[in-house]
Order: sequence, then C-alpha cells, then structure tokens
Amino acid sequence: MIKEWLQKNLKGDAVLWGIVMAFSLISVAVVYSATGTLAYKKMEGNTEYFLIKHSSLILVGLAFMWMAHKIDYRYYSRLSLVALIISAPLLIVTYFYGSNINEASRWITIPVINQTFQPSDLAKLALISYLASMLSKRQEILDDVRRTLVPIFIWTIAICGLIAMTNTSTAALLFLTCMLLMFIGRIRIKYLAIVVVAGLAFGTVFLAVGQRMQTAISRFEDFMDPNETAFQLEQSYIAIATGGVVGKGPGNSDQRDILPHPYSDFIFAIILEEYGLGGGLFVVFLYLALLYRGMVTVMNSKGAFGGLLSAGLSFSLVIQSMINMGVAVGLGPITGLPLPLLSMGGTSLIFTGISLGIILSVSRSDRDQELAAVGVRPAGEPLNRTVNA
Repeated sequence: MIKEWLQKNLKGDAVLWGIVMAFSLISVAVVYSATGTLAYKKMEGNTEYFLIKHSSLILVGLAFMWMAHKIDYRYYSRLSLVALIISAPLLIVTYFYGSNINEASRWITIPVINQTFQPSDLAKLALISYLASMLSKRQEILDDVRRTLVPIFIWTIAICGLIAMTNTSTAALLFLTCMLLMFIGRIRIKYLAIVVVAGLAFGTVFLAVGQRMQTAISRFEDFMDPNETAFQLEQSYIAIATGGVVGKGPGNSDQRDILPHPYSDFIFAIILEEYGLGGGLFVVFLYLALLYRGMVTVMNSKGAFGGLLSAGLSFSLVIQSMINMGVAVGLGPITGLPLPLLSMGGTSLIFTGISLGIILSVSRSDRDQELAAVGVRPAGEPLNRTVNA
C-alpha cells in the first residue's frame, strides 16, 4: 500500500526525492544541535522549541515541493512575469519599511503568524522562470535587441540591483545564475559582455545607495588581509580542526556556543565538527548528486523552457551551497548566504521546496509524455488521461 501511494503521489525523479529526504533528516539533526545555545538565550532552555519549529518548516517546505511538482511546469511560464511585477515593489517596500536585522532590511514580517518573509526569495524564483520563458520563446529571434534582449537585460539588472541594496551576496549569486542561464540559452558572448559591464556599473550604484556597501567592502578587505582572520572564520577553523576525520559525534559541538549563526551561515562548520571530514564529504556528494539529477532532467527535457528552468534552478541552489561551504573553510569572504536544505530558515525553506518541486515537475511531465508515446499509462493516472504536447 505504501509503495502504491508513493507511485501515485510522488512523481518525477525518484533519486531527487531521496536526496531531498536525506537533506531533511540531516538538517533536523544538525539544527537541533546548533540551536542549543540560542534556546537558552531566547527560550529559557527550551531546546525542543527550535527543533519543533524547524521540523515544522521542513514539512511545510516539503508540502510546497509536493504541490509544485503536481503542477505542469508550463504554467510557471505564464506566472513568471506576474511574479516579477509583484517582486519589484516588494523589494522597494522592504528596503524602506522592512524589519531591520543585522543592519539590513531584508525581511517583511507577515502579520498574525509573525513570520518573516524575504521578497528576494520570490524575486530569485521569478527572475529565473522569466528568463527561461523568454529564452525558450525567443530562440529564433535572440538577436532582436528590442523584443528579446532589452526586456531580459532590464529585468535582470533591475531585480539584482534592488536585491543588492540590502543583500549583496544574494544579488551577486542571482546575477551569476542569470549569466549562466543566458549562456546556455544561446545569448551571444558580446551581448553577455555588455550585460556584465552594465551589471557592474549599475550594481555599484545600487550598492552605494543601499545599506551594504561598507559591509561588503570590509568583508572583502578582511578576506584579503593576510595578517588578520575574521572572528567567525577563526571559530569555523577551530570547529573544523577539532572535528578531525570522524568528528566529535552528533550533539557534541563546542563551537556552537561561540560561532555566530552556527545554525544558518556556518552550519557546515558544525557538520564538520560533529560528523568529521566524512560527514562533510557526504554533504558535498549530496549537493553534487542534486546537480547531476538536475542536469539529467535538463537533458531529458522535451522542451526548451523545461530544460532552461531546471538548469537555472539547479545552478542557483548548488552554487549557493558551494559558496556557503567555501566560506566556512576560508575560500571566500564571509557572506550571509544560508546553506540550502540544511540551514535553519523560514520562507527560504518554502521557496527552496518550490524550486525543487518545479524541477520534479519537469521530470514528471517529460516522463509521462514518454510513457504516453509508447501507450503506457503512468501509475496512479486515470485511463482517460490526455497529455499536452
């Protein structure tokens, strides 16, 4: 009965489902360990509070992932421009009136439920979907500056610029993802070079106007300084060094009491401390497996939009993961990027779930079309089901 339910309700790439479930279990264990000190500071020692809250958010993220994978991915093409139009004013409102945390207004607090929401999460998903839609629809007129290039370039620079006013690292990551997506979508190199130059110029302006210019400069200078090590990075080094090859064991971290944000920005350091080099390599393997399954979906996609959409979302998640883990081991300047699927978060877990659900929707739809082409009914589908070409 369980097998039949899984076949009926969990469609798409089964391996990708397994990877997500593995990440979810690891996340619950590591976040529970890393929030011990936070619980004593804010919840009077109620360590189960953050365990229940984080587990609940993971379940909500998985629910959104399931709902997103049940929707035909082609509908996301129609929604992308609407989502962009909603995202732009939300980013502006957040800049002026958002909740200020760590000297940056990145969040809007949702009334009643008192849950923070980052409009940049919606903007990332909307921009990647919009670019995939435009590039797939305009394959025959990619050199048409007015009809194709101008809308793509304006939206990319505008959204990345608005995000840069409060979150430099997220804006840079999104801009890099967009460049990769345009390259895969066959935009000529000369046009990409123009976008890079324009992006750097306008990005500098947005940074100067925004809240994070001095923070970005100081973090880069700290990274380049051979004589000084930032406090966060120093504590991360200690966690990694004391973890060794096999680690101290689950729940035995010492640096979680000292390291800033051990449950989000530096959760990879806690993984290395508690589970050792082997645990860290396993996490890296899971992310590489996630990228591989995403690329398998791209290769198997029957349409340009599905392939570009899967590529953009896969790159966005995995590049962010590699940057976060690279920062934890000292390979880059400190950023505020969480580790996708593992860090404690709110709406970021929901939008990560939606992104993965869309990738699964692409793999599900294409697999169903293959089965329909050979006259095989997908498991759990009615006999009279029709498949759109």
